[in-house]
Parts: sequence; C-alpha cells; structure tokens
Amino acid sequence: MPPHSSASPDDATHAPAASPPTKVQLTPADWIAAATDVLRDKSIDAVRVDVLAKVLKVTRGSFYWHFKDRNDLLERVLQRWRDAATEQIIERFEKTPPLQRIGEFLTLPFRGQTAQNSASIELAIRAWARRDALARQAVETIDSYRLAYVAQCFGDLGFSTEEAKMRAFVVYGYMVSEALLRQQGSESERLARRAFVERIVLAPSITPS
Repeated sequence: MPPHSSASPDDATHAPAASPPTKVQLTPADWIAAATDVLRDKSIDAVRVDVLAKVLKVTRGSFYWHFKDRNDLLERVLQRWRDAATEQIIERFEKTPPLQRIGEFLTLPFRGQTAQNSASIELAIRAWARRDALARQAVETIDSYRLAYVAQCFGDLGFSTEEAKMRAFVVYGYMVSEALLRQQGSESERLARRAFVERIVLAPSITPS
C-alpha cells in the first residue's frame, strides 16, 4: 500500500513540467573516435559521413559543423593515431633511463586489451596505406619517427649510430610482428620470444676481427 500523501489533486496540475532532455553536443573528438572504430572494425571504405551519423545517431548536417569534408576527418584520424600511438607513448617513457625504455618498448604488444585495440587500429591504417597516398605518407612518417627515437635510445647506451639504427630496426620489427602474430604461441612462448629479443638487442657490440 503506498504511503499517505497530503498533496491535493490540484498539486499535480500545477506542478512544473519536466524539462526536455538536453541534446548531447558532439565534439570533433566524438566523430574522430567513431571514424577510428569503424576503420578498425570494417575498413576505410566504411568510414563515410552517413555511416558515422548513423552510429552517432545524429544528422549528416552536424558533421559539417566540425569538418570541411571527409578528407578533413581522415586527416584528423591519422593525427589522432600519431598522438595516441607515438607522441603520448614517447612522452610517458621520456623520464625513464634508456635501458629501461628499451625494455618498455618490448612490452608494448603485451599490454592487454589496450595493446590489442591499438594493434587493430594500426593494422587497419596500414591496410589503408597500401592504397591511399595520405595514409601511406602518415605511416612512413610515423615509422621513421619511431625508428629514430628507438635508435636514439641505443645511442644513449653508447652504441654507434649505425649499430643503434640496426638494433632499433630489430626492436621495431619485433613489435610489429608481435602485433601481427599475437595469437602465435602460448603466453610463455611469447614471453620467451620477448626475452630472447631483449638479450639480442642489448648484447655488447661485436666488432669485426
């Protein structure tokens, strides 16, 4: 039985009307995130304004409040990838010693769901880059930037410039391979591979006799 109320029938009549729900205002970041998710789950061909509007439950017209056109959106998707997958990682590791930094690089492919999601996005972008000049240039720029940074870490450990570059290539190639082949082997085998690569790249220089 409901509790007794002293309110009169007229109270309901004169109660203020409920406010309509506030419409969610999307930001450019919302569109970029949705475009990245569609790219990851489907392909670049599916990243279209009508598809994204449907995903976000808004009209197509709202897209043009934030972007000039689809190419503008795609450029910002690539920029967000660069920031999240490179700039932020380097910034996070920058305060650690070079030796520890290299070990951290080797662990990146193993960092749970976040690593799997990042790898899936990167693989989708690399697939896009095989057929599009804009994405190809972005991937080539990112690869060069990452390789140079890892080489710098080896240089800080005392390796020559050429040797630092070669060791950086091994580290980077290993990271890309683990992302591509992350289902290969058991967890213990993956850990053994990582330890093996770490021993190789941190071994003392071997000078020709």
